[in-house]
Amino acid sequence: MSSETAAELVERSSNTFFGDVWVNFVRWNLKAVRNPFVLVVSLVQPIIFLVLFTEVFGNIAGQELPPGIPNYDTYLVPAIAIQVSLAAAVTSGIGLVNDIENGMFEKVLVSPMNRTAVFLGKTLAELLRIAVQIGIILGLGVVLGAEIETGILGAIAIMGIGVLFSLWFIAFSNTLAIITKDQESTIIGANLLQFPLLFLSSAFVPVESLPSWIQTVAKVNPVTYGVDAARAVILDADVMEIWDITAFDGIWNTLVPAIGVLAGLGLVLGAVAVFMIRRAASADVR
Repeated sequence: MSSETAAELVERSSNTFFGDVWVNFVRWNLKAVRNPFVLVVSLVQPIIFLVLFTEVFGNIAGQELPPGIPNYDTYLVPAIAIQVSLAAAVTSGIGLVNDIENGMFEKVLVSPMNRTAVFLGKTLAELLRIAVQIGIILGLGVVLGAEIETGILGAIAIMGIGVLFSLWFIAFSNTLAIITKDQESTIIGANLLQFPLLFLSSAFVPVESLPSWIQTVAKVNPVTYGVDAARAVILDADVMEIWDITAFDGIWNTLVPAIGVLAGLGLVLGAVAVFMIRRAASADVR
C-alpha cells in the first residue's frame, strides 16, 4: 500500500460530520472574501430601497401607518432587513452553480464528505454574512431616523429573525441551482419569485390598505411572517394583521406564529435541498 493511499484512508477515517461542516464553512467564507462583488451587490439593492422608499414614499405612506409607529423609517427597516435576507439568499444558488460549472461540486460528490455537512457548512457561512448585512441595514436605518424600541438586544433579535427567514430561500435557491445547473436560470428563477413576494406582503404598507386579493396572498406569504416578526421586535408590540392571535402575551402573539411558520418552512425546504444534493451524481452536474 503506497503512502499516498494510506494517507487518503487516514483522512477518510478521520472525517467527522462537524469537521466536514467546518471545512465547508471556512471554504465558502474564503470564497466570499476573495470575490466580494456578489456580496456588495446583494447589499446595495436593499440600501437603495431603504433610501428611496423613505425619501420618496415616506410622507405619503406615513399617513397610512397604524397608531404607535413613530415614522415610516421605523416601519420600513424591518422590511429591508428581510429583503437583505432574500437578496443574499439568491447568491447562495449562484455560488453552487459556479461550483458545478468549474467542476468543484463534482469533486465534492466523490469525496468522503457527508453531503448534509456540505450543505450545512455552506449555509452557515451564508447565514453569517446575512447577519452582518442586516446589522449594516439596521445601523443605516437608525442614522436615517428609525427607532428600535428594544435597543441592542432587539437589533440582535432582528438579525436572528432575518437569518431564520433566509433559510427557506437559501434552500430553494440551492435546489434551483441543482435542477437548472445554469447561473442565468438560477438568477432569473430566484428573482422572479423575490419581488412578487416582497410586494405581495406587509413589507411596505399595512396589509389592510392593500386590495383584498393581495391580503389573501399575504396570509400565506413567508415575507409577511418575517417582516411582522422583525417589526414586532423593532416596535416592541404585537403587529400581526393577517391573523388575530391572542393566545400569548403582547409581542409574542406575533413572534410565536411567525417564527413557527419560518422554522417549519426552513426545515421542509432544507430537507428538500439536502435530498437533492444527496441524489446528485457526478454525471448529473457535468
